[in-house]
Amino acid sequence: MVLLEFAMAPGGKGESVSEYVARILDVIDRSGLPYQLTPMGTILEGDWDEVMGVVTACFKALEPDCSRIGMNLKVDYRAGPAGRLKSKTEKIEQRLGRKLST
Repeated sequence: MVLLEFAMAPGGKGESVSEYVARILDVIDRSGLPYQLTPMGTILEGDWDEVMGVVTACFKALEPDCSRIGMNLKVDYRAGPAGRLKSKTEKIEQRLGRKLST
């Protein structure tokens, strides 16, 4: 199972790119994959082909009117079942004995 964290945005579109970020998040939300939105990116959970397919679809959503696209991508693969998107945080909270701000 893969956890993939990424941020993608067009270059040369001014200071605010929320219009483009919203376009990407629409693709992510419609994908059906578990995800977690953060202020600096999005974390997806799924099989390699699934999460990379979503990243590709996000790129394709920007490509028609964005001549430059920047992306940061981080991947963690671990064999086994799904559910790590939440369980990794829950494990740390359990060790600390308290809820964390997530």
